[in-house]
Amino acid sequence: MTNPVKKYWQQHPRYRWILSILWVLLIGLVAFFWNLGSIGLIDETEPLFAEAARQMSETGDWIVPYFNGKTRFDKPPLVYWLMAIAYKIIGVNEWAVRLPSAIAALGLTALGFYTLRRFAFPQTRLIEPKFPNYLWFSAWIGAALIALNPLTIVWARTGVSDMLLVGCMGSALLCFFIGYAETGNREQGEASPMKISPWYLAFYVLSALAVLAKGPVGIVLPGLIIGAFLLYLGKFRLVVRLMRPLLGGFIFAAITIPWYVLVIWKQGDAYINSFFGYHNVQRFTSVVNDHAGPWYFYFLVVLVGFAPWSTYLPLAIARLRFWDRKYWQAVPAASQLGLFALFWFAGVFGFFTIAVTKLPSYVLPLMPAAAIMVTLLWTEQMFPIVGAGYTNNYTTRTGNLTKPAPPRWLWWSGLFNLVLVSAIASFIFFSPNLIGYDPAVPDLKQVLQDSGIPLRGGIIWGLTATAVVFLLQTKQLRPWLWSANLVGFIAFLIFVLTPGYFLVDKVRQMPLRELAAIAIQQQKPGEELIMVGFEKPSVVFYTQQPVTFFPNFEFTIFHIQQLAATNPDSPSVLILAQYNKTGEEFLQPDRSKILGESGSYKLIRASKKQFLHFP
Repeated sequence: MTNPVKKYWQQHPRYRWILSILWVLLIGLVAFFWNLGSIGLIDETEPLFAEAARQMSETGDWIVPYFNGKTRFDKPPLVYWLMAIAYKIIGVNEWAVRLPSAIAALGLTALGFYTLRRFAFPQTRLIEPKFPNYLWFSAWIGAALIALNPLTIVWARTGVSDMLLVGCMGSALLCFFIGYAETGNREQGEASPMKISPWYLAFYVLSALAVLAKGPVGIVLPGLIIGAFLLYLGKFRLVVRLMRPLLGGFIFAAITIPWYVLVIWKQGDAYINSFFGYHNVQRFTSVVNDHAGPWYFYFLVVLVGFAPWSTYLPLAIARLRFWDRKYWQAVPAASQLGLFALFWFAGVFGFFTIAVTKLPSYVLPLMPAAAIMVTLLWTEQMFPIVGAGYTNNYTTRTGNLTKPAPPRWLWWSGLFNLVLVSAIASFIFFSPNLIGYDPAVPDLKQVLQDSGIPLRGGIIWGLTATAVVFLLQTKQLRPWLWSANLVGFIAFLIFVLTPGYFLVDKVRQMPLRELAAIAIQQQKPGEELIMVGFEKPSVVFYTQQPVTFFPNFEFTIFHIQQLAATNPDSPSVLILAQYNKTGEEFLQPDRSKILGESGSYKLIRASKKQFLHFP
């Protein structure tokens, strides 16, 4: 007797697509868009991008980015352009700043879903599967893993160029694989020099956008990954011919070169030395801004940044049998998604491990590849796979039905997952006692303890650990270990991470916004705003005016003395300082006035005359 559910799904495939679209949108809403603009910009980096985009929108100079009156050559213009466009549409606000990152993350998640749906286990389409909807289920899990990991969520909610790079570069790599899977097995004689897959064209366009998002790394990394993948399979010349590199190079150059030519024409060596020399070559070959790290730095970053799924990565990699080159050369191109994800993961990981300057965000581009490999692992564990495309040494066979027997490795990976989840629970629960002193929030420990967030986080991950123990003990349920992590992570995102965002904003960033608003209201014509002892770019964004920064009051006094001589029409300055760095020994009560206090900061109006007698 035909299963009515199975029959219904077969007769109405559009409902599966509707459900899938709703699932991806729901994931994107929770992970990327929920409360996206509800907190202020986070110092130090985010306001730099936001203000550069605002000045670009205001001045109409769409070629050279500026921040606080100075050129900003750190990154190419794509992120500034998108933020500036968002400003025009929805206004100058936090939503507009972060919208490009959130959209890039959602687009990558959606394309990841589509790729997994088509190529997770494509060989099973040749035979009637026992579980007809498991390919959809695999794609649903994959979309969740691509979106729901700490590193992706943090950068998808931050208005900087990192997620834009990942969205463009990751989508470019997926487009390449789709094009390769559709055309990679053609014989050389069948390849028409006049035709090119539209997916390859999309690869060139997205790679160009990646270069406009963050520079040469946007094409260097995809080139290394794809080149190594094709050389391993012995298909380099054939696939490159199918990609029509001359046409692709023309498209790539048409998108990328004009801006670089214009900015170099306007700024010359200053741009070349800063962007290409300092922010690219020097970051790769030497330590920049004290961002050094040991050789194992990115092992720890991936362990935490891809938690709680990272504990299953070794098994997900091992199941691919990457050492069996003959096997992979015999497998159809459409069945090589796992291998391609491995080269993607290893390429990014290896490249930035070699680089001398190290930052956690550098390995953000490998997160989609890690998610794909872990998704393939869990799909194979949960459902019988029809066909031989992914059989391995750990399978048992019954006719044409291939079902991986839950290996001891899965148990050990689950045990490692239990240790990691328990460690996360303990760390969050005891976090008030583990964080160091923060001069911007002297009472942060007590504020965090009173919020109840550590307790909630400890309970959520503690319950997750309990669920993992239960699933580990039941052999039949062991392939569903991932579900405990998924439920725990979603609960963590809703009840811990999001409230944590609001708490940090309230105690760290809101005082600066409040004093910036007072400065705008109280500022007299020609009165300069000076920040002493610290540098918070968010003040520049929220006051929408230049701010002068000085490390201490000695430099400030010398600057004010010069102002008194060059700008005598304005008798005072505004000084923003922390409580312990207000320079009260230099201020005369009758010539200074506190305009506002918030958090650990004070806004003071100081007469210039009181500083004239200092040597």
